[in-house]
Amino acid sequence: MRELPPLRELSPLRELPPRHGVNRLRLAAGRIDAATPAGRDRSVDALRAFAILGVVLGHWLVTALVADGGTLRTSSPLAHMPWLAPISWVFQTLAVFFLVGGHVATRSYESARARGTTYGRWLGTRLSRLFKPVAAVLGLWTVATAGLLATGADLNTVHALLKLVLSPLWFLLVFAGLTVVTPLVTRVSPLWPLAVVLHVDLLRFGFGGPDWLGWINLAAGWLVPYTLGAAWTRGELTRRSGWVLLTGGAAATAGLVAWGGYPASMVGVPGAAVSNLNPPTMAAVTFGLAQCGLALLLREPLRRVMRRPVLWASVAFVNLSAMTIFLWHQTALMSVTATGLLAGRLPGLHTAPDGLGWVVARLAWLPVFALALAICWTAFRSYEQGHRHRDRHSRHNNRHIRRPSRVVHVHHGTAEAKEPRRA
Repeated sequence: MRELPPLRELSPLRELPPRHGVNRLRLAAGRIDAATPAGRDRSVDALRAFAILGVVLGHWLVTALVADGGTLRTSSPLAHMPWLAPISWVFQTLAVFFLVGGHVATRSYESARARGTTYGRWLGTRLSRLFKPVAAVLGLWTVATAGLLATGADLNTVHALLKLVLSPLWFLLVFAGLTVVTPLVTRVSPLWPLAVVLHVDLLRFGFGGPDWLGWINLAAGWLVPYTLGAAWTRGELTRRSGWVLLTGGAAATAGLVAWGGYPASMVGVPGAAVSNLNPPTMAAVTFGLAQCGLALLLREPLRRVMRRPVLWASVAFVNLSAMTIFLWHQTALMSVTATGLLAGRLPGLHTAPDGLGWVVARLAWLPVFALALAICWTAFRSYEQGHRHRDRHSRHNNRHIRRPSRVVHVHHGTAEAKEPRRA
């Protein structure tokens, strides 16, 4: 989505009066639609947007900060209500993100090679886009942590907050590692990392191997959808492939949960003996295969839906702000939780997630979290989009340098016309 300009530069909103708010949005959406290259596969951007929003909503729904005296501790409704596990099946969408990431990275690398761009320059550009917004998060929370400790905040509270902020960064480290080895995995079959995950789980759970072996799956597990993305780039994934992945992955996951002893939740649950996500297990990988199959089957419907300018503009906006949304959504949740403490223990925000009442209350808090995230986006989006703004500003200034001002040209012409009369 890097070639799409910001929404505010795509429509002459100042030309419309305030009462035409709907028209303003439609005009902006039309400009974004017109500015999109005709050959762009919009289904890829739609899948990436859904994956990011799935992670955000999933965290907001299953992460609870319980006020216990003067401290905050983390909890999860899945620990108290295991029958809510299907929620994690809907919102744990990381496999789709790695699928799209592998597809986009391999396609980008092939394009860079065709242009004569070196591997180092290609990699540096991609990693800078990935990690530049991280500096703002780390900087703010370094100051916030120092302030909390200086004011005597409970250490358990500080630890809980920092864990929520820093835990999503593991994803970026894994994604960066896979990006580094993209040239090596362009021809790797997904069966190879899948075999690694299978053998690691057999050693861990079947033969009582050490738990540290599971961390091998942190790379191998997410390499499976990443290499599927590379196969997508090579044109090897057909609609039939989507059905095979969906049905085979779903059947394997059901079998592993029913008879293999794997948890039904596809996210970590506090207090659980085994987590499917930390590190990834065979159940998480087969579930990801089913998700990837569904994503492949949805490509054509998404292409048709994304022809609607308003829907496409929304997807374009999420893609332009993907890193900002991902990095700051937990901060938005915590800021609302901390501010709400001023009014006491509020249901769905500070209470234990042990009943349906908490679920209903948490759903009511989602718009407030979204508003807090919008404030974070306004404050920190420049760390993700600033380089594009500067490039466009530079090009804009260069155009003015090369082309004389029309005002000056008209003024000079008028002066020259009047000079003979004065003579």
